[in-house]
Amino acid sequence: MAERESVGAGAEAVSGARRNDSDVGAVVSLGDGWDNDDGAGRRPEDEAGRGVVVAFGQTMKTLRVREGLEREEFGRRLGYSASTIASFEQGRRIPSPRTIERADEVLGAGGLLYLWKEQVERAQYPVFFQGMAALEKAAMELLAYDTLVVNGLLQTEEYMRALLTMRRPPLKQDTIEQRVTARLARQEVLGREPAPLLSFVMDESVLRRRYGGMDVQRGQLEHLLLLGRERNVQLQVMPLNCEESAGVDGPFTVVIRHDGKQFVYAEAQGTSALETDPASAAVAAARYGIIRSQALTPRESLAFVEGLLGSL
Repeated sequence: MAERESVGAGAEAVSGARRNDSDVGAVVSLGDGWDNDDGAGRRPEDEAGRGVVVAFGQTMKTLRVREGLEREEFGRRLGYSASTIASFEQGRRIPSPRTIERADEVLGAGGLLYLWKEQVERAQYPVFFQGMAALEKAAMELLAYDTLVVNGLLQTEEYMRALLTMRRPPLKQDTIEQRVTARLARQEVLGREPAPLLSFVMDESVLRRRYGGMDVQRGQLEHLLLLGRERNVQLQVMPLNCEESAGVDGPFTVVIRHDGKQFVYAEAQGTSALETDPASAAVAAARYGIIRSQALTPRESLAFVEGLLGSL
């Protein structure tokens, strides 16, 4: 229990980093292994998040009733069914930021619902990932090294479902759907303006694993080729025949904010850590630079992916 409380405090410190620059120390928390980077879909992931979502839902319902709108009519204006509106109002589902903005307009709330947007959006993630989720959205630069699976920001929907279906003990189907939705929402950073600089290095073995079967693998490789041609995205492959690698300690991600502050996130076998100590983050960034120099160049990497795709 003490660990969870300390995690929550750490995540709050990072998610509020724009208000406080004293980002020193490490946040360590219990996760759920290599699959814990996706949050839990569009449902509140913990009691604190649930409280935020319930309070928002009650506020939205009060404003709807004040306007004399039935759920059916309100839902029609937002593009949802009455049952979905009921789920929003009862705190069982989390509306997207765009839906919150639209609801504010339809109900003439004058910005009252809009004020909830950031808190409600954050509630879809577990406490231990909220800090990282906030950093991803605000990143000027993101550097990721992956050794087990394709990075969540680059995964196709089919690849996501394959990974989630493999979980043991098995996840319920609605949980899988919720987590897919949350991970797809995270990928909005790829098209954000101004565009962040995104660099991904992945082991060759990641590309060769046929999670979900050959069709899923083929679709994932094609997706990587498309993303790798974006001007703000660099993809590199660490070949299996490479005799040296600075990444032997495992996968990690470095996030750099616009103010130059750096953070490093890592997870393995049920644990995750968001490191905010400047010295530790600087070491991780330097290590990533070495990894990038040891991997194939972006051009060579795309050619490698094309060759792998052609062999399927």
